[in-house]
Amino acid sequence: MTSSSTKPTINYEDFAALDLRVGEVISASVPDWSDKLMEFGVNFGEELGERTILAGVKQHYQPEDFLHHRFIFVVNLAERQMGKSVSQGMMLMAIGPQDEPIKLELPAQAPVGAEIC
Repeated sequence: MTSSSTKPTINYEDFAALDLRVGEVISASVPDWSDKLMEFGVNFGEELGERTILAGVKQHYQPEDFLHHRFIFVVNLAERQMGKSVSQGMMLMAIGPQDEPIKLELPAQAPVGAEIC
């Protein structure tokens, strides 16, 4: 995933089209049908409710590493079938030097459902 070049420049409108929100992981499990994915139940507050998010982090983390912690999610991606489940968004993470995902945890005072700008 790491690259020596940057991605193409986008307009502000392209960035503004992303709906980035604070979500709290309220359930986390490892599906028995996947070698890579972890499935999260994420609370986005009253406006958006709870959603299922899948992430390819099974080889690097345990479910308890996410449970009851807050992260940034893209919530307006089209739903995507991933194995036997459907992901309703994407958790943002950094990519480490060996292409490993690095959690970007938010402090507890970041309100669930808050917009990221």
